[in-house]
Amino acid sequence: MLKRLRNLIDPPAIPARGMSGVSPLLRDDPPAIEQRAALLAGKNISYTLKRSSRRRSIGLRIDDCGLTVTVPWRASEKWLHSVLQDKAHWVVDKLENWRANKPVAPQWVDGQQVFFLGKPLALRVIPSLFDAPPQLQGAQLFVHVGGSDSERVVEQAVTQWYQREAENLFRGRVAYYAPLLNVSPRMVKLSAARTQWGSCTTRGSVRLNWQLIKMPLRLIDYVVVHELAHLAEMNHSAAFWHVVATVCPDYAKRRSELRSWGLEKHTVE
Repeated sequence: MLKRLRNLIDPPAIPARGMSGVSPLLRDDPPAIEQRAALLAGKNISYTLKRSSRRRSIGLRIDDCGLTVTVPWRASEKWLHSVLQDKAHWVVDKLENWRANKPVAPQWVDGQQVFFLGKPLALRVIPSLFDAPPQLQGAQLFVHVGGSDSERVVEQAVTQWYQREAENLFRGRVAYYAPLLNVSPRMVKLSAARTQWGSCTTRGSVRLNWQLIKMPLRLIDYVVVHELAHLAEMNHSAAFWHVVATVCPDYAKRRSELRSWGLEKHTVE
């Protein structure tokens, strides 16, 4: 779906004294977030500027929100301008590539195609006196809706159905693979992360993106195994991939297929 792109730029040397390296415009409580525009590679590019007291460098990110530039709280305008101009062609190329491949937002109407476990389903929207949970019948997903704002109701109903199905399936897949990998996760939770298919903490908490439920089971299994393997190797070293390969020997193929499955902004951590 989306692809997250980052570029981190280290700060210039800090002046020995005073605040001569800080723009006067940024000395008095600058806004944390603001909308701006800049001429980059001959094109007027709008972007969101975010300031953070945690940052020590300037970060550029391109996603469905366009260009976001995150800077240290007291970054100078001169430094910001220098970074933007230095990366101007990179920004323009990535934005054009993103817009050319931007996924079409689904329409939650009768006959719309949705995916479940890698297979297309026809969405059947049935006007009704009352809303009712979706029902899967063959290759059709029936949603009974009441009220006027049917698309919003349908989207919400299908999303909740996806999440219920995901939670049940994911817990079962974790229960199957954990003993094979000789690991024991403390908890398994659904995630709605915008940039990750899954994650695992050092405390043994595994999170799996509910949107995986749209994909074939073999890809879901790959993400499950990937995250569980982190309980043995909290890195992406050769040892980690050896653990993954013990139960998923074709992980490289599945990993490649995962990347081509539309929601391109996501990664597996």
